[in-house]
Amino acid sequence: MLIITRKEGEVIAIGDDILIQVMLADPHGVRLGIAAPRDVVVLREEVLERQREDAP
Repeated sequence: MLIITRKEGEVIAIGDDILIQVMLADPHGVRLGIAAPRDVVVLREEVLERQREDAP
């Protein structure tokens, strides 16, 4: 796992076409903006796990 520090407004690039920007960071949490191609599925972990549990 890569751990990096970013400030509000700074961006992390994954490959050539996925960007993650720190939109807000405060004591309550971090808000991220994710720009990715439409064919890339972006889910919160709890949603992904729920989908896995519900799969036959």
